[in-house]
Amino acid sequence: MAITRDDVLKALAAIPADDSGTTLAASGRLSQVVVDSTNRVMFSILVDPREAERFEPIRRKAEGVVLAMPGVSGVFASLTSERGPNQAAPAPRPPSPGAQPAQPRTGPALPGVRHIVAVASGKGGVGKSTTACNLALGLSAQGLKVGLLDADIYGPSVPKLFGLSGKPRVIEERLLAPMDGYGIKVMSIGFLIEPETAMIWRGPMVQSAITQMLREVAWGELDVLIVDMPPGTGDAQLTMAQATPLSGAVIVSTPQDLALIDARRGVTMFRKVAVPILGVIENMATFVCPNCGHESHIFGHGGARAEAERLGVPFLGEIPLNMTIRETSDAGRPVVAIDPDGPQAKVYRAIAAELWSKLAGAPASRAAPRIVIE
Repeated sequence: MAITRDDVLKALAAIPADDSGTTLAASGRLSQVVVDSTNRVMFSILVDPREAERFEPIRRKAEGVVLAMPGVSGVFASLTSERGPNQAAPAPRPPSPGAQPAQPRTGPALPGVRHIVAVASGKGGVGKSTTACNLALGLSAQGLKVGLLDADIYGPSVPKLFGLSGKPRVIEERLLAPMDGYGIKVMSIGFLIEPETAMIWRGPMVQSAITQMLREVAWGELDVLIVDMPPGTGDAQLTMAQATPLSGAVIVSTPQDLALIDARRGVTMFRKVAVPILGVIENMATFVCPNCGHESHIFGHGGARAEAERLGVPFLGEIPLNMTIRETSDAGRPVVAIDPDGPQAKVYRAIAAELWSKLAGAPASRAAPRIVIE
């Protein structure tokens, strides 16, 4: 049975969007409704960041109503503050008698989570996921409660890095229990799809998937949630920035000029959406021959440090190009977990300690920034 956009709008016309009785379909808050060839439905609801908490139940209700329609195979509904070309700004609500003016939302995006940190890169192939995995373990080694969200929708590699497989347990309706990887709470789209499935998803589906993995997972009490971002500066990064009060971002790069060009774009993107840069990490910095001990700089050396100084952002440290890191990552036995006192693990743990020192001195939460498209 084919589902049409009009069918979806008719269903959403039964959901009130405000106290005056205006329906969601008539509110001017809906993005374009997309129905793909498998009858998956995608849409977003335009809200001011201060309205996010009030509209979350409305989003859930809209998602449930559409999912109950005969023939619908899935629904991806998200809240957004990014206005599309055909969307009007939401009308302000008059305050109730005696009510105080609305204040920006400054509570954490996820109850119980103190800090959310995005680990990002301007391009693929720089070892971002391996770095995110071992950073999470390095933070955990300091006695912190840590989670890791694999937000790399198109190339989820965290399940492989932790040696995890299987499906997450459903605790209650639409709430998943994270997997456990060496004491880290882990969630990835890789747990929810077959390993060889190609994620041919457009922007709204990527945004919704990330939002759901953030908010519909029982993360519990965490000191830090590390988010392994997909490479680049696209939908996933904008979704994280607009929907989540990130404590900051860490940029991973290799030393050569081609990688640094893209790392520079990553720093610029996060600055545009008011997310603090916690630091830059230089990965694959030095190779030491295991036979003769000769030190080589295969990808150059010091480029990320120099770029961090030029951009005025912290430099967190450098990670060597080392066969042990590669072998343990491929085996699903990350080096910080299996050899915590080894030389490679000490590098990650030192960077994690530096990162935590910056987080410990920062506010536990910020108001989620509003995206401005110039």
